[in-house]
Amino acid sequence: MKKLDKLILGSFIGPFLLTFLVVDFILLIVNMLKYFDEIFGKGLGFWIYAELIGYFVISISPMALPLAVLLSSLMTFGNLGEHFELTAIKSSGISLIRAMRPIGIFAVVLTIAAYLSNNYLVPKVNLKTFSLLYDIRMKSPALDIKEGVFYSGIPSYSIKVNEKLDDVRLKDIIIYNHADQQGNLNVTLADSGRMETFFSDSYLKLTLYNGRSYKEQRATRGIQEAPVEFSRTKFDENVIVFDLDAFQLSRTPEDLWSTNRAIKNIAQIKLGLDSINTLVNDLKFQNYQTAQSIYPFFTRERPLTPPQEIKDRKTRDDALRKARLEREKKEQDSIKNLKNLEDSTAIKGEDSLQSKESPLNVTASAEISKSDSIFSQKSNRRLTMGDSVALTKSSSIAAADTLAAEEVKKVKRTTPLTDKERELIDSVVIKRGYISNAYTMALNNSRNLKNSFDVKSTQVDNHEREYRRYEIAWYQKYTQAIACFVMFLIGAPLGAIIKKGGLGMPVLISIIFFILFYMLTITGEKWAKEGITAPLFGTVFSNLCLVPFGLFFLRQARKDARLFEADFYSGIWKKVAVYFSRIKAKSS
Repeated sequence: MKKLDKLILGSFIGPFLLTFLVVDFILLIVNMLKYFDEIFGKGLGFWIYAELIGYFVISISPMALPLAVLLSSLMTFGNLGEHFELTAIKSSGISLIRAMRPIGIFAVVLTIAAYLSNNYLVPKVNLKTFSLLYDIRMKSPALDIKEGVFYSGIPSYSIKVNEKLDDVRLKDIIIYNHADQQGNLNVTLADSGRMETFFSDSYLKLTLYNGRSYKEQRATRGIQEAPVEFSRTKFDENVIVFDLDAFQLSRTPEDLWSTNRAIKNIAQIKLGLDSINTLVNDLKFQNYQTAQSIYPFFTRERPLTPPQEIKDRKTRDDALRKARLEREKKEQDSIKNLKNLEDSTAIKGEDSLQSKESPLNVTASAEISKSDSIFSQKSNRRLTMGDSVALTKSSSIAAADTLAAEEVKKVKRTTPLTDKERELIDSVVIKRGYISNAYTMALNNSRNLKNSFDVKSTQVDNHEREYRRYEIAWYQKYTQAIACFVMFLIGAPLGAIIKKGGLGMPVLISIIFFILFYMLTITGEKWAKEGITAPLFGTVFSNLCLVPFGLFFLRQARKDARLFEADFYSGIWKKVAVYFSRIKAKSS
């Protein structure tokens, strides 16, 4: 590596790390504010919050990397231009593109690293983030009973303490027990008490002194009912134990989040896309079957068959399901065979022990086998006699059927119907309402078919929307990584044009372009989710819009254009004014 490359790369690494940490911290604060009320104030330890923050930092790093590359590259070339180092580099015969090469190579390496992180690291971190965040949400707030305020954090209880001497001693206590869910019918009053936790803060013991308990049954029949039971108890000391399981952080198994697309890599997303395709194809195939079953008369001559693509996909999916079921069945059978072998070996061992202990078992088994043979011979004789009777009956029935069929053939009519007979049949059909019933039946069938199609259409639309979201998650792993190089393509030429370093103008321009990038990204993804554009175009939309800006700034930087100086625009204004003055002179 030459000294020039070391100089430029060294001046880029420091601002890059600094800006990456700053941007990551800002995005972390923005994301944490969404869950501020749900995760804080629950008495969790420092390491739980540190774990959650660490997961958030890694999960938002794909969004922080492009902005860090943009700001650091802009600051690097702005500093070089401000201290005339870039001018010295150009005067020595080195082009701007050659000077940008070390940072460009770093941006390419960073793009590859960002892709690997998006595909392998971020999905696992998202899985842990969702699981931990859900557990923190489900945890009840920390036990904090305040003076003069009813506290309902403990399930089925409402507690009010009018005075707290310290964290343990209490005075003037009111407790409402809502375990029966019948209102404020179970009340306990006490002059003082003590509040202590035990078993690693799993239980709370509340000891009450000098109080009374009131309990009343709820009336169910109104005025006509007899007076309900009312009990009043006076006590010198009463101990109530509360279960604090709701205040403990219980970790949920991570398998519950296995269907979320944010925790899947590209291979898993492809499997999800294939499964969604299978669901959609099954719904379309069922639509054809439903329509054919509702209209059997019309489909008798013209069978309603699905397209060849749907049929091929259906056969392939059915073959895969059959193969999977056979494989699972073989595994279950192998497990059963192993268990049977173990049981048989155990039974043989028991039988051998029993045969050694009782020698009479052989004679008993011989007698049993003899009796079984005699019984089987008798039953076989009975079965043969019954079979012969049944055969004779069936043969007589068949003969009667043949005779009836021959008589019907003799009586069968070959002449066409007369006009009177037709009028008689038509009158019977009209009077009994066969036509109106047929109309009603056809209308009901069509309504049922329409309702079935509407339901299946809604299901297909939902599956297709989820399919597009899976595709967006797939393409984002590439586009977020490519955005690092696009931001370098914008930042480095802009720094060479501005020729100002520090945190003034570079920060302002970086924020403007990052907001533009963020807005274009959200817009493209929304178009892709709604099906307005293809998911690939929707995810690449922001990069496609920003690449022309980078190429334009690179062209202007190679020409040493002064886009951010007032003299440049004043010269353009003078040229425009001279042009219009010439046009006026010609027209006059």
